[in-house]
Amino acid sequence: MKLTSFGAAREVTGSRHLLEVNGKRIFLDFGMFQGHRKESDVKNRNLPFDASKIDAVILSHAHIDHSGGLPLLVKNGFRGPIYSTFATRDLCNYMLMDSAYIQEKDAEYMKLKMAKKKGAQAPMEPLYTVDDAQKCLGQFYGVGYERAFVVTEGVVCSFYDAGHILGSSQIHLVIYEKETNKRYTFAFTGDLGRKNLPILRDPQVLPPTDYLMIESTYGNRFHESILDAGQHLQDTINRTVKRGGKIIIPAFSVERTQELVYHLNLLWQKKLIPDMPIYVDSPLSANVTEVFMNHPECFDAETFKEFVVNRKNPFGFGKLQYTHSVDESKALNNYNGPCIIISASGMCENGRILHHLKNNIEDPRNTIMIVGFMAKDTLGRKIEDKQPIVNIFGEPHHVRAEVVVMDAFSGHADRSDLLDYLSQIKGLKKIFLVHGEAEQQAAFKGYLNESGFKDVTMNEPGQANEVG
Repeated sequence: MKLTSFGAAREVTGSRHLLEVNGKRIFLDFGMFQGHRKESDVKNRNLPFDASKIDAVILSHAHIDHSGGLPLLVKNGFRGPIYSTFATRDLCNYMLMDSAYIQEKDAEYMKLKMAKKKGAQAPMEPLYTVDDAQKCLGQFYGVGYERAFVVTEGVVCSFYDAGHILGSSQIHLVIYEKETNKRYTFAFTGDLGRKNLPILRDPQVLPPTDYLMIESTYGNRFHESILDAGQHLQDTINRTVKRGGKIIIPAFSVERTQELVYHLNLLWQKKLIPDMPIYVDSPLSANVTEVFMNHPECFDAETFKEFVVNRKNPFGFGKLQYTHSVDESKALNNYNGPCIIISASGMCENGRILHHLKNNIEDPRNTIMIVGFMAKDTLGRKIEDKQPIVNIFGEPHHVRAEVVVMDAFSGHADRSDLLDYLSQIKGLKKIFLVHGEAEQQAAFKGYLNESGFKDVTMNEPGQANEVG
């Protein structure tokens, strides 16, 4: 079998991993590249293979850097099945349509903006349209956790909970190669979660696995304890409110938003934060929260008890409001006084968060709270790195708001989590590192070697690796 990473190789976004076995071609994920706008756009648009000759896609989870390229693949001729968990399928129903809608609207906005500038070059067309996304959704097949199914001849797949977002899975394959008469197991972690996070179950331990492709986003970092997250959140909110500011939180619509709302609910119930408006300004987040309610099979015991047994909704309380319309979103620009605005996209690359940053980032009373991973060259990373000036919609803005980074909310396993996870998998012969910046991967590879894992490869973009 050959394994080739066309994305998320020595970088974090654009998860696209091709398996070639028994004359068939199977992609594990087909995500969107994010980061430097022009470079990412070129990567997203140019497919170095014939999409019509791909036989199947197995999707680990719904985040756009893992799923966001699927409508483009379909647009270019892919007609095969897309396998995922039921929750991932339901999330993609909203997320891929939202991704297409945002691309169309951002393109319209930039066209109007460019039309006012003499000699300005016309912006690129959307990567794909809402119609493309709708066609893609018709190719999804939902499968439950730990339910073996045949992908192609000689390839049998099972999903195991990755504990990263709702419906996230580790992909475990049993492979029989006809030409060599070999049988072996191969697994891909997707994005691996952490233990003891609220709402979701912990990552499952995989069955015995010969070859493993594992994410390494935080391969050389340790997170703050999730036990400290509530106190840090409380202190930041109260400090900002005292100076009359707003708290602007870029957050992924899936998981990070729900987790934040969960913690804000706890603080509000205990009266540890002021009784002020809290806005989730993202129609997608509202829709995703509905999907959460429909998939209790993904909850940990505590959340299951809240939702199903006690019939309480930890995602709705007090002054929490989910905004839907554009007019509701625009109205927040004129709100006077302290409030919390949670909005997408999580890496500040598109969507409503750009408008909130544009209107609030230069006010020193305000706080920009970073609660998730920001890929290299994204606006979110530039804010996280506290660059004094950042471009928003092509115009420079001074970063005068306080910037607070809270990685306790991260849904990615850190170095200790990853090492603990690997120590529990039996039979490992070789490890492939993906989904991590080169520096993080190199350091993590060193830790793995010191821990007794000697055969470790950092996947190169577009370079085939022999497996089996």
